[in-house]
Amino acid sequence: MEKGLLEKTGKPLEHWIKVVKDSKLEKHSEILNFLKSEHGFTHGFANFVSMKARASDAGSSTPEALIAAQYSKGKEQFKPIYDKLIQIVKGFGDNVEVVPKKANASVRAKRQFALIQPSTKTRMDIGLKFNDKPIGDRLQGSGPFGSMCTHRVILTDIKEVDQELIDWLREAYQEAS
Repeated sequence: MEKGLLEKTGKPLEHWIKVVKDSKLEKHSEILNFLKSEHGFTHGFANFVSMKARASDAGSSTPEALIAAQYSKGKEQFKPIYDKLIQIVKGFGDNVEVVPKKANASVRAKRQFALIQPSTKTRMDIGLKFNDKPIGDRLQGSGPFGSMCTHRVILTDIKEVDQELIDWLREAYQEAS
């Protein structure tokens, strides 16, 4: 996007961030409208510049800051579950990569095999991606993950990180490797 922005406008991202900051606009929708109407931006470029100017995209934060934000505001009790899950999946192999995003952490080998998300103040969702696995009582349909995962396990307590869940995580990892 950054390269395309320079090619389309002739000006680098830093220039457009300054334009947005000088405008004193703070809301995403206001910035979008401003860039579209005053500077002829397409929606995609306006969205990109707005996110960068407000440092609200995942790329503007460190992985540690993204995780800290996920496990704040009433979701702190889920951080030990996250830590335990990360310790477990990293033990599967050297190719496991954890990529924190704004709302969740993607866990990948050759492809994503799990998502770890503190969804509400009372529920944590673990998304799993299987090639072909039936849905059951605990191993539910993907729910809020849509096509990013095929299944979901709901956790409310660290005790639910049991052998069954570890086996499912390992199976998803093996399919993704």
